[in-house]
Amino acid sequence: MATIADVAQAAGVSISTVSYALSGKRSITATTRDRVLAIAEELGYLPHASARMLAANRSNIIAVSEPVHPDTDDSAHMAFAMETTKVARAAGYDTLLLVHDDALAGMRRSAATQLADGIIVLDVDEDDARAPLARTLACPTVFVGLPADTSGLVCVDLDFEAAAREAVDRLVDAGHTQIGLISHRHETLDRGSNFPLRFLRAFVAHAQARGVDAAVTHPQGHTAEGSIRRLLERLPGLDGIVLNTTADVAATVTPVLAARGLEVARDVSVIAAGVSFSTARFAVPFDTMPLDARASCTAAVDLLVAAIDGGDRTPRIVLLPPTYIDLGSVASRAPAPEPLGQVS
Repeated sequence: MATIADVAQAAGVSISTVSYALSGKRSITATTRDRVLAIAEELGYLPHASARMLAANRSNIIAVSEPVHPDTDDSAHMAFAMETTKVARAAGYDTLLLVHDDALAGMRRSAATQLADGIIVLDVDEDDARAPLARTLACPTVFVGLPADTSGLVCVDLDFEAAAREAVDRLVDAGHTQIGLISHRHETLDRGSNFPLRFLRAFVAHAQARGVDAAVTHPQGHTAEGSIRRLLERLPGLDGIVLNTTADVAATVTPVLAARGLEVARDVSVIAAGVSFSTARFAVPFDTMPLDARASCTAAVDLLVAAIDGGDRTPRIVLLPPTYIDLGSVASRAPAPEPLGQVS
């Protein structure tokens, strides 16, 4: 393996000059620097990582801010962290996961020390303290999620409002008249997690616009038992359920309905919308509009890398359109036949 002395001898310069060329700590002529770098590459010399970073004025690290909360959905949390890491690695970057409750401290430290070239912000709340901080940082930052105030920010997310409207439209157009939403747990909404609130508001508004009876419930625990009981109390003719909730709750919908003599599709149509899990392995798979972690993280990392490379940092919101996967859990409700007249 080539050494720094081998590079110096081949380039006809001192070892200190090679060090300066690689680290950028002192000014040398462009001609000398280019010759040293070319010979180092030709000989396969790999300088110390810190020297390579100084030479390029880069760390080749992306910080990923994803604090862990008491109500954190572990599977979704890891899915987004992993997809960000995979996409960043493909772009030539390693990732540094910031999970401490004090998310601001991690972002400030990463930016102030140039520990990271850019920051991806995950698990965004509506009133997210990382938003005003991001506006003050020279370090480029991209949010996966929408805070209430997106001014001055670059944000990427699934269009949850469009997903909610499409779920309502699918059920109403299939003849359903009483539709319930099983949302996230109260603690998640009380924290201000952005996407459950966006979905819930759009669902309520669009159900009203379509003129159907609708109700919203929130799980208490890890099953849909209480949620379905409350929906049936409020909507005795419940014939459609939209799930924007966690995997553990969604997985129990079919057996809870079955215990009440109700069958998915035959009696109650079900759509899982804006969810990060697949229903394909459920006892009865549900039609799904997935929250695709890879699609969201790819779009976010692409924007961040472009900004790091000197590209456009113009604030913008990128909403990814939902994709509907039909797995047969929505059935048409044909109108009741007219009673036949008596034959004389």
